[in-house]
Amino acid sequence: MNMIDSALGVHAQALGLRSQRMEVLSKNLANADTPNFKAQDVDFMKVLQGAKEDLINTTNKQHIPMLAPENANGLMYRVPFNVAFDGNTVEMNVEQAKFGQSAADYQTTLNILENRVSGIRRALRGD
Repeated sequence: MNMIDSALGVHAQALGLRSQRMEVLSKNLANADTPNFKAQDVDFMKVLQGAKEDLINTTNKQHIPMLAPENANGLMYRVPFNVAFDGNTVEMNVEQAKFGQSAADYQTTLNILENRVSGIRRALRGD
């Protein structure tokens, strides 16, 4: 299993994180008319950097483990350009743009993983 993890690299974790971000953004879009709803987003780079540092810092049993960040799942509240009168911070045009970009990023990561898996498959068949 470790060989597969190393072959896929960080992209397997990135795919899960991108999926989580799309869920958060879709929740924002679904609650655009909910009073006092606060839009959230996932700080992708912060979470991915934290996972990378955990791998680096825990390679030896004698290493001192890092403290978990205060928000390990990377969720943060978005600061809106314009706040609605009902306290809702969801801005449809911003959320739709972020969701579209996130969907494109998800597809790109999925394509990278598909290419790596097909490379492993070719190597196992001896092609």
